[in-house]
Amino acid sequence: MQATITQLSEKKLVGNSLKMSLSADKTAALWKSFMPLQKLIKHRVDSNLIAMQVYSKSLIFKDFNPQTEFTKCAMVSVHKFEDIPKELETRILEGGLYVVFIHKGAAKDFPKTANYIFNEWLPNSEYELDQRPHFEVLGANYNPMDAQAEEEVWIPIKPVASHS
Repeated sequence: MQATITQLSEKKLVGNSLKMSLSADKTAALWKSFMPLQKLIKHRVDSNLIAMQVYSKSLIFKDFNPQTEFTKCAMVSVHKFEDIPKELETRILEGGLYVVFIHKGAAKDFPKTANYIFNEWLPNSEYELDQRPHFEVLGANYNPMDAQAEEEVWIPIKPVASHS
């Protein structure tokens, strides 16, 4: 699996969010509520959808488990925060260094990709996780059930601090 290191600029996002955990997954409900509303969003940058996970700043990722709560967001990128439908919220995605992977396959197969990123690539890289949101970029026609689906997986990283 190819890893691409990218410097991301700050992004303005509009959408919905829900608190959840992997054991109490509300992803389907989140997207079901967001999809009809996304058509009302003006000033969009593109037709992509953004699935973003915001973790507590105090979370140590090795302690992450199926009960760990986080905020999941269904969003789109916009040029400016104007004429936002009242049912939606705005967020600023802080820029910074990210490693990008392409997950190919249905959403249910994502744990294999995550396992590779967090248990193989990251420990063997010169980077460590940074405490910023993780996100996926989904094309406008993305179907989570499609075995041929592709999504960009963006993981926030920073160079490993030297221990000298």
